Amino acid sequence: MGNVMLIPARRQVGNNARKQEEEEPKLRVAAYCRVSTDSDEQATSYEAQVEHYTEYIQKNPDWEFAGIYADDGISGTNTKKREEFNHMIDDCRAGNIDMVITKSISRFARNTLDCLKYIRQLKDMNIPVLFEKESINTMDAKDEVLITIMASLAQQESQSLSQNVKMGLQYRYQQGKVQINHNRFLGYTKDADGNLIIDPEQAEIVKRIYREYLEGLSMDKIAAGLERDGILTGAGGKKWHTSTINKILRNEKYIGDALLQKTYTTDFLNKTRVKNNGLVPQYYVEGNHEAIIPKDIYLQVQEELVRRRVVKTSANGKKRSYSCNHCFSQIVICGECGEIFRRLHWNNRGVKSIVWRCISRLESTGLECHARTINELVLQDAVVNAINQMLGDKSSYQAQLQLNIASVIRASQATSVENIDEKLMTLQQELIQKAQRKEAYDEIADEIFRLRELRQKTTVDTAARDEQIKRINDLQDYIAQQTTHLTEFNESLVRRWVKQITIWDDHITVELKSGVSIDVDA
Repeated sequence: MGNVMLIPARRQVGNNARKQEEEEPKLRVAAYCRVSTDSDEQATSYEAQVEHYTEYIQKNPDWEFAGIYADDGISGTNTKKREEFNHMIDDCRAGNIDMVITKSISRFARNTLDCLKYIRQLKDMNIPVLFEKESINTMDAKDEVLITIMASLAQQESQSLSQNVKMGLQYRYQQGKVQINHNRFLGYTKDADGNLIIDPEQAEIVKRIYREYLEGLSMDKIAAGLERDGILTGAGGKKWHTSTINKILRNEKYIGDALLQKTYTTDFLNKTRVKNNGLVPQYYVEGNHEAIIPKDIYLQVQEELVRRRVVKTSANGKKRSYSCNHCFSQIVICGECGEIFRRLHWNNRGVKSIVWRCISRLESTGLECHARTINELVLQDAVVNAINQMLGDKSSYQAQLQLNIASVIRASQATSVENIDEKLMTLQQELIQKAQRKEAYDEIADEIFRLRELRQKTTVDTAARDEQIKRINDLQDYIAQQTTHLTEFNESLVRRWVKQITIWDDHITVELKSGVSIDVDA
């Protein structure tokens, strides 16, 4: 490193020049460095740099050791997390440091603007930065051009490294190699080889969330119940948010699969990550690890998530949101105007009861309705009678359910996901070849996008078909196994089997999720 002549602004000015020279205070010199994130290397690197800079500063009789500021392995592109760096800048502003020494421009900052910003801030405070590797002193005017060039090169190196990391991740994704952070991932931990394994205690919490959601509870009520029971989140917090419940219910990793690259980095400098809406490739790995939730339960939850978004849209365009307050909520429909019925506590001449009434008779919907008000006990009896009617004529309803299965299968798409995948693989190879030969590939790209959309739709349709068939089979099993008629109302049967209850003037229609409709006099 070259010799440096400095005239610090903080030195006292006396009347006697010789006295000033004798009493001139030492420069308070600090060092900044970044050390490895590896725990073993970190200690060695930190100790080595402390020893180097301590010796280097203390052997200069005009300098006073002002400390070492070391950030462990944090990227120079992310100044928000460089706590020691920011601490050093604060100490400079407070007048505790007269000069900073650092290894190189790339260690100080890889962002050109960021590097120059801090250098100029320190320069305004008459605090030079010495870069050992480049032999640069920021107080030297001719060195600013060199700093700008070298900082820019460091930034390009960082950008290149970021791109290499992205390409490495893409390759790993293509090979089906998945690294999942388990620290905040409720239900899983990792074994000695870094593979995801189930945490039995946490897995029960995940199962509880899925079970309660399918039982009709809202995300708010699920969260409240977890908090009430003192159950901690995956991050160890006591507060459960509905957004956390929502993510757990939608996370495919709980069925053992992994969708890779859900988000991606848009700016290598500030590490901004955004949701991937198809701009970069995604990869779906099946059977990556042991599942906590069976796939059929997961698909039921996804279907229920869709159903609850908008339970019903009125004729005037008003959307009715989901309510879990009662098993009949949102499924009792008016046969006259098509609106839903609302639950009311009724007081008729001193006689209290619970009734259900069409919303068109309770608020302005733009529809004139004369539907009857129906007692909740009548609704309960209608459900019991409908199920007993089905149990009393098992053979007819079994035959109807078999026809329903055949209808569902006929309605399903003939195109399989496997066929689409084969076509996609062929087109992707053609696309790469044309791109390498610099030929036009717009038509192939359009066809790839079309097939991707078709694949997504086919997957959803297949899942819905399988779920519908499962429900029909479940009802068949229930009919076959039930030896006696129901004697009392059971709320769980409504949540499990009933899709809709339509109120007419002289009867009630109970529609089951399996596609069977039963009319009951009521």
